Amino acid sequence: MATKEELLQNPVQHVDIKQHNVVALVDAMSNMAYSSRDLARAATIYDMMLRDTECGVILCLAGSLISAGLKDVVVDLLRNNMVDAIVSTGANIVDQDFFEALGFKHYIAGEEYKYGAGDAELREMMIDRIYDTFIDEEELRICDEVTHKVIDSMKPGAYSSREYIREMGKYLVDNGRTPKQGNADSIVLAAYELGVPIFCPAFSDCSFGFGIVAHQHARQGKPMCSIDSGKDFYELTQIKLQNPTTGLLMIGGGVPKNFAQDIVVAADILGVEASMHKYAIQITVADARDGALSGSTLKEASSWGKVDLTWEQMVFCEATIAFPLIAGYAFHKKAAAGRTTGKAFAEKLDLVTA
Repeated sequence: MATKEELLQNPVQHVDIKQHNVVALVDAMSNMAYSSRDLARAATIYDMMLRDTECGVILCLAGSLISAGLKDVVVDLLRNNMVDAIVSTGANIVDQDFFEALGFKHYIAGEEYKYGAGDAELREMMIDRIYDTFIDEEELRICDEVTHKVIDSMKPGAYSSREYIREMGKYLVDNGRTPKQGNADSIVLAAYELGVPIFCPAFSDCSFGFGIVAHQHARQGKPMCSIDSGKDFYELTQIKLQNPTTGLLMIGGGVPKNFAQDIVVAADILGVEASMHKYAIQITVADARDGALSGSTLKEASSWGKVDLTWEQMVFCEATIAFPLIAGYAFHKKAAAGRTTGKAFAEKLDLVTA
């Protein structure tokens, strides 16, 4: 059996869409069949979404994406004004992106591990496995401690996930975890610097959850910080209230997909006759036949009044393949060149403050 040091030697490398012009490839796929043609149409819709300068673009992230090498794709979308808000699982934002922003890595696991052989030994070495990827559990515990420290630094009160993540971005700046100081860029940092809101509607389901559990345990009987899920949803709904035209780029499904789609219904409940999401793309490998959300089609979402049917596309493909192609296509076609949103979009949101 290899040692822990031997197993954690080969870091996952994040793909750089700037270095690979995929326009000709994706255009060629439009004349193929099956998932390739679906992917090409999705890339075209994302291109249209960005060229529509009135459109607020919401990126949804579910599944283990950052650990798989997709961090820089999201960072490039942020840095190039190609996304206005993010709705994500907590794992992608904290356990993976913020984790790497603290200087830690995800590692490639050998073929012999990805089907479960050796998991008991990995547990003994405090190595966590995500299919063919390793994470050092001891480093994750440090990430837990840092989130605890961030929470402790805040005035007691109920905050939305956006507000907590903003404080995490401030922590990275205050502690020199930035490219200017020789460190890797990150989603949390880029969003903080650009004023782009990130929402994690199930925020306690990640390393942040361990931090807030520790915070509240230490402060029993004293004022403490908490997560206000209602405030989370209300803040997210402001995106629709302030931006009649919206588009979704959804990687995976789950909670981020549901909340991003539901802001149309929430706006209606608040008395605003909001239009359905004009554009919608979902990349997923989930099956629609079990009735679960992750595989439910965008046409199904239209029956709920959430997604318009004109510019929607399902792409049944694994995210590490499809996402760089769709994002890279719009990047190299300079689809966002005429956009005036980004930070301006975030600033005009009537977000509730603590």
